[in-house]
Amino acid sequence: MPKATITFNKVIQGSHNYESFDKNEDYMVSEIHFTLEVKDKLYEDMHVEIRQPCGTNYEEEPIEVGKIIGSYKGTWNHNEFADLCEQCYRSQVGSMGHGIKIEGASQVTMSGNIFNMKATCEMDIPEDGASSW
Repeated sequence: MPKATITFNKVIQGSHNYESFDKNEDYMVSEIHFTLEVKDKLYEDMHVEIRQPCGTNYEEEPIEVGKIIGSYKGTWNHNEFADLCEQCYRSQVGSMGHGIKIEGASQVTMSGNIFNMKATCEMDIPEDGASSW
């Protein structure tokens, strides 16, 4: 099974309403920018939108990861990629965040934060069949 090398390089936090008084208003929408290397070809224009559905617990529940956007159109392992994106975002924002550490806060609304970073990981991708979306 071929490997894809992903280098996360930027998180743009579009909007994030963290622990409001009304839990049904909690949400997050952001973008993660990354480079992708598959079979010795580099794709530098990649990004993905991530979302936390309104009313879900940001620290504990999964984050939705959208379709990858950019020039890569080959096979893809979306489930593994989604896990990596979730780890990437939470490494920057939240109780374990290096960019913005939030713990026990209430009524925090953030938007427009940009976190430049470099985190490289690998994942397996199928040889054929599962397209990038």
